[in-house]
Parts: sequence; structure tokens; C-alpha cells
Amino acid sequence: MGIVNIHEAKTHLSRLIARVMSGEQLVIAKAGKPVVQMSAYQQNELAPKRIGFLKDEEILIPDDFDRMGQDEIEEMFGVS
Repeated sequence: MGIVNIHEAKTHLSRLIARVMSGEQLVIAKAGKPVVQMSAYQQNELAPKRIGFLKDEEILIPDDFDRMGQDEIEEMFGVS
């Protein structure tokens, strides 16, 4: 595990990210004390997936969708 200081991390962030992406773990230190550990992001394979129940359905949205019920809503709230 490599250790770099904050100044080096700011100056060479792209290079450090490339090292981490190749499998190396890095620690960023401030005044010689570790403060951040860098490691490659691991996609959570257990995350639920969308089932797509309407995947093959044709959904029609009316042209006046954004105005549907407008008269009733204005009447309920006293807007004229």
C-alpha cells in the first residue's frame, strides 16, 4: 500500500487514480498521518435490478397531460 501526501495527491490525482484502477491501494496522508484510503470502486453485484414489467408495453401520454384536471385543481384551491 503506497502513501502519498495531500500536495502530491492534488498535483498527480489522475496518475494516482490510474494506479488505484490497476489494483494498488493508496493512502493519502496529512502531516504524515493517514487520512484517506483510496481503492478501486467495486460494483455491488447484490443490488436489486429493475424488473421492467412495462418493458414491452406501449404507453401513450395525452398531449394535455400537464394540464389534466387543471380546472378542478384551480377550483379546489380558489385560483382563478
